[in-house]
Amino acid sequence: MINRRDIVVILGSGYVARFMLSLTDFYLNVLHTSRQPDNHLTWVPQEQRIRFDLTHPDTWSTIPPDADLLWCFPAAPLVSVQQFASCIKARSRRLVVLGSTSAYGAGNASENPPPWIDETSPIDLGIPRVQGEEFLRNECGAVVLRVAGIYGPRRHPYDWIMTGRVGLSDKYVNLIHVEDLAASCQAALQCGVSGAVYNVSDGVPMTWKEIGRKLYGDQLIRQSEAGQTHPSGKRINNMKLRLLLEEAGTSIRHSDLLSALERLEQAPAPMERTDH
Repeated sequence: MINRRDIVVILGSGYVARFMLSLTDFYLNVLHTSRQPDNHLTWVPQEQRIRFDLTHPDTWSTIPPDADLLWCFPAAPLVSVQQFASCIKARSRRLVVLGSTSAYGAGNASENPPPWIDETSPIDLGIPRVQGEEFLRNECGAVVLRVAGIYGPRRHPYDWIMTGRVGLSDKYVNLIHVEDLAASCQAALQCGVSGAVYNVSDGVPMTWKEIGRKLYGDQLIRQSEAGQTHPSGKRINNMKLRLLLEEAGTSIRHSDLLSALERLEQAPAPMERTDH
């Protein structure tokens, strides 16, 4: 039987938080923060909304003492992160921070396919959010989840292709379904190792050309890429995450990207896909 803890606060509650309803299996109270909670958290009961802004210290006292924290926005600037962590005594709490696989750099490897990247690979400490994540990990014992590109209802990679946000190329991309990200957050809160890093990806990187083939077919893809060259991108290893999910009694549900995209196309979305 799982022992339920008292309170978890989702700092920067947004798209991902909407898929974390099962947090109530582990916590008696789930609270959500926003800089404008009454505008942005209308889907949350009033008593669960908290106004919080990292750049406004007068809002920091709204975070209940001893609550576990799920940090969902970029941990920057570093000075504010450090001051906030000290103010709320972050080391005494369970803290999970959502980072990004961009910590490993832009993925400009010349070989194709590119080498696999795991949690021991070098990171770019020149990136402001990475500085904040590493401070929270090293000084506060935070569990850092380096998250690949997030997709799901209203966030569909086909839309990114059709609107020109990404091109059809041989560059590898790493993605994670929002439901699997939510499960990873819950697993990290439940049994993540203090100070550890976990790569959050479905573990099956694909090229944009492979993803776009269903939309455009081989001939149009060859025409769109004639004479173009691109960096090969990255391939993210998620074995450590899989072990964490197994410990938490779950697994990645959407490991077949193309099948998951087809299901998203067929399922009616609760709202139009407008936010990417």
